[in-house]
Amino acid sequence: MKLSIPDMAVVALVGASGSGKSTFAHKHFARTQVLSSDFFRGLVADDENDQSASAAAFDALHYVAGKRLAAGKVTVIDATNVQRTPRGQLIALAKQHHVLPVAIVLDMPEGLCIERNAARPDRDFGAHVIRRHRNDLRKSLRSLEKEGFRRVYVLRTPEEVKAAEVVIEPLLNDKRSETGPFDVIGDVHGCRAELEELLGTLGYVLERDVEGRAVGASHPEGRKALFVGDLVDRGPDTPGVLRLAMGMVETGNALCVCGNHEQKLVRALRGRKVRVTHGLAESLDQLGAESEEFRKRAEKFCSDLVAHYVLDDGKLVVSHAGLPENYHGRASGAVRSFALYGDTTGETDEYGLPVRYPWANDYRGRAMVLYGHTPTPEAEWVNGTMCLDTGCVFGGKLTALRYPEREVVSVDAHKVWYEPVRPLVAQVATQREPDVLNLDDVIGRRIVETEHHGRITVREEQAAAAIEVMSRFAVDPRWLLYLPPTMSPTATSALPGMLEHPAEAFAGYRSDGVRHVVCEEKHMGSRAVVLVCRDDGKARFGIDGGGAVHTRTGRSFFGPDLTEQLLDRIRTAATGLWDELKTDWLLLDTELMPWSAKAAGLIMQQYAPVGAASSVALDAAITELSKADARGVDVAELLAKTQSRANNADGYRQAYRRYYWPTEGLDGVKLAPFQVLAAEGQTFATRPHAWHLEIADRLAAADPSLFTTTKRLFVDTDDEQAVAKGIEWWEEMTGSGGEGMVVKPAANLVEKVQPGVKVRGREYLRIIYGPDYTEHHHLARLRQRNLGRKRSLASREYALGLEALDRVARGEPLWRVHECVFAVLALESEPVDPRL
Repeated sequence: MKLSIPDMAVVALVGASGSGKSTFAHKHFARTQVLSSDFFRGLVADDENDQSASAAAFDALHYVAGKRLAAGKVTVIDATNVQRTPRGQLIALAKQHHVLPVAIVLDMPEGLCIERNAARPDRDFGAHVIRRHRNDLRKSLRSLEKEGFRRVYVLRTPEEVKAAEVVIEPLLNDKRSETGPFDVIGDVHGCRAELEELLGTLGYVLERDVEGRAVGASHPEGRKALFVGDLVDRGPDTPGVLRLAMGMVETGNALCVCGNHEQKLVRALRGRKVRVTHGLAESLDQLGAESEEFRKRAEKFCSDLVAHYVLDDGKLVVSHAGLPENYHGRASGAVRSFALYGDTTGETDEYGLPVRYPWANDYRGRAMVLYGHTPTPEAEWVNGTMCLDTGCVFGGKLTALRYPEREVVSVDAHKVWYEPVRPLVAQVATQREPDVLNLDDVIGRRIVETEHHGRITVREEQAAAAIEVMSRFAVDPRWLLYLPPTMSPTATSALPGMLEHPAEAFAGYRSDGVRHVVCEEKHMGSRAVVLVCRDDGKARFGIDGGGAVHTRTGRSFFGPDLTEQLLDRIRTAATGLWDELKTDWLLLDTELMPWSAKAAGLIMQQYAPVGAASSVALDAAITELSKADARGVDVAELLAKTQSRANNADGYRQAYRRYYWPTEGLDGVKLAPFQVLAAEGQTFATRPHAWHLEIADRLAAADPSLFTTTKRLFVDTDDEQAVAKGIEWWEEMTGSGGEGMVVKPAANLVEKVQPGVKVRGREYLRIIYGPDYTEHHHLARLRQRNLGRKRSLASREYALGLEALDRVARGEPLWRVHECVFAVLALESEPVDPRL
């Protein structure tokens, strides 16, 4: 027997003690999928047979089961489950999490159960317990489906148990493997002519029968149409719409979800008692003129429609009336009801129609949700959702959204086919202003969905730490589209006197399968993100000004006047890029020099005092020790150690002094761009670094007094000579006082590898780890540094940055972008060694 289990279900094993439930569970399900009542008794009482612990054991079992079901995992309950009450608790659990309850009954002969229990020394209860279990089971067999189990399988002999095969099957709504591209079409409501026109506009080729009726359509580029339901009722040609849609679905050129009008039409065609309102009369009259065969085909088609689909690896959800995130991919009466009808407040408006709850206003899910049901004059984005019902049958438009392009395509209705009860304009939903930010978007524990790292968690205390910086110091959030990620250093070097060395960077990327890397000079400055507009930013960003220049924490580098002067020069240097990239704004990742332009206080108040104190104290100590040595006192070892420390202090002072030079206004300020992050409708993470650096060179050529180029060297990690040249290049740079270099995959975005690792010079690291870090005992200790946390943080922040840029390029509302930007800043409070 084949036992089909939905891939999101709670499975109740039902049977008397000794019927073989545990053996069956271990044979057919993964160990983690099975929750055994015996095991949970052992957890709470240290004795799996302590029946007095059953209440606590089932309480714990149901808790764990709830967590698994919330995550959409198949969960098997290994208990007797022969009584209605414990089964009812499992059905309630399934309803709570909108999964399907399944019962697998092992109705084994009484003698076999008694024999098996007798062979187990831990089962000392008598045969009367088995008989009671079987009596309870027999009373239950006929009522399992009525209790709420969606599938019931009964195995009555050991041979049937042995022959059983458990197959986990995806739910009907699971179309995650279908990636599109799709053309999602709003409510048609019998408007066949408009549907044919829209399909033509979308590029579909109609297929007609001998009578000239459209019976299908296909797209030459393999696109697939996706109807959001309500194909029928109200309009002039429901049969024509069904004929076309059915043909497309049957040939694999379309998908269709069920609408509330299809569900009501099916009931009417089956002779059920329904109110013939809201256009149903027109459909029944029109279908009455069709053949019996066509009506049966239409009835079956509408009856088989699924309430919603999850597509493209969960990135797209389509239903008739929309769907909150916790319902995506689930199966229950509540899910189907919401997908078909939405949710209402329980009130009616002045037209006597239900007031619908604006669920999209609170939507924060990862998936794009496309739906219809509630006509609106224009299709507009609301928090990653879009209603595509633009009231064609009421004289509005028939609308489709091209996915993944996010392009709205509409055709006008040919006429008003059905007078609406309330004016179409009254249907415009109250929606959140796209540029309004709420504290609820960022406070508390948050989970941000990203394309390149999945779900990233921001803890409550991290969010609290970021709020003060954002609210008191950051630039206007309308300018704040991106915060750069932290960067992990290369693996620790074992070379004498070294903590970081390029050999580990090249070897690391080679082991990750990255053959071609680029080594970029690490500038002695501060990370600066530049948002520059071609003209005023009011039209695009809703704020006066030409852009912003901000730090890694979102603070402006300069005051308003100096910022505008700097942006003017950047704007002029970028003259050729505006038309080339078809944009009115650019977002650049740069390094602003000198470091003292941002960190003068840090240098003068922290580094300089340490250097000065070291110089005075150690010079004095050397003088006195030298005198003692001249008198014959045995201080040679201490003198040598002190001299070494003085040399280290001198190297420390030289290191930080390189980061300080005087500036006045913009005189002395240098900007080194190294990546074009985004432009209107575009991101550039997949462009190779050579492209980005060539753009930077052009800016430097246009204004060499402001811009400086980034030196670079491309290295083949499989080529020993190229690797040796890369090491030599780094040694030359750091030997002459340079900070070091950053090694990145030359292709830029490469999944599941670090986007870049920094290799800092031996002398520069004195600033980070202290003047004496190169002493043997200090270096031995520092080599124990754990880079795992830093690498994880770098990967997560990088993914959040890419997600923010993608959302900007897609034109998503400010709060969606700010969610990612805020998360980067929040993660900065993670307990990671700041010296890494």
